Order: sequence, then structure tokens, then C-alpha cells
Amino acid sequence: MSEKFLKRTNWTDIVISMLFVILGVLLTIKPSETMSVIYILLGMVLFIMGFLKLVDYFTSKDKEDYLLTFALIATVLGVIVLCCSDVITGIFRVTLGIWIIISGIRNFQTSLVWKEVKSGLWTITVVCALLMIIAGIVILVSSTLAIRIVGIAIVIYAILDIIARSIFMKKIQDYLDE
Repeated sequence: MSEKFLKRTNWTDIVISMLFVILGVLLTIKPSETMSVIYILLGMVLFIMGFLKLVDYFTSKDKEDYLLTFALIATVLGVIVLCCSDVITGIFRVTLGIWIIISGIRNFQTSLVWKEVKSGLWTITVVCALLMIIAGIVILVSSTLAIRIVGIAIVIYAILDIIARSIFMKKIQDYLDE
């Protein structure tokens, strides 16, 4: 692998991470509007992709069953996403909330084990676990907050990725010399 290729790949990843920062900020500032746009785009892509695969299936000589199956699934999913975005948001919110509550409960159980081992970290773990459980409950109650939390998480991830890639690009020669 050449240094030029690695740098170009890293720049591409940095640009993608910058787009994720923008997405995360939009999800944080205007969660409902951003999700509406995402659902419309996703629904249209799925529907068009399914429609084109249907055309491909009916115009080809060889009738591949998997192509018809894929086309129908993509088309139906596209229609569902376009027509039922509120249901999808609700399912996402409930799933995320339950997952966070379960993680908080597991961390709470772990903290009790740490208490028995006489670790000083058990109190911090109990507080974090309780905060996670509360956050999960809040997400179950408020869909806008869930989307904002996802937006914040996306921004944090993207910034950390940009930092990691920048460090890697500065040290790329050291990695290649090893």
C-alpha cells in the first residue's frame, strides 16, 4: 500500500465523517424535519431501486426468482417507509429506550458485584447505571429527545473519527516504515 493511497483513503473518510457531523447537528437542532427528509429519501431510494429491479426482472430472458423477491421487498419497504415513517420512528424509539434500560440494569448488576469485591468504582457505576435507566425511560417517553441523543452520538463519533484519521495521516510514514 502506498502512502498516497492511504492519505487519499483517509481524506475520503474525513469528508464522510464531516458529513456525519452535519447530519448529527441537524438531528440535534431540527430532529423532526431531518428525520422526515431522511425517510422520504430512504423511501424513494428503496421504491425506485425495487421498481428498477422489477423492470429488470420482466425484461430479462432469464427469470431469476431472487431478483423478483428483492424487487418486491425493496418496493414494499419503500412504500412502507414513505407512508409509515411515524411507526418506524416509534419502533426505533422504543427499541433504543429498552436497549438503554437493559444496559443500565446490567451495569447496575455489575456494580453490585464490584461492591462485593470491595472495588471503589462501584459507586460511580451505580450512578452511571441509574442515569442510563433514567435516559432509557426518557427516550421511551419523548421521541424528539431520542433523535437528538442519536444526533449527539453521531457528532461525537464523527469528531473522534476525524481526530483519529488526522493522527493516522500525520503518522502514516511511521506506519509504513515499520
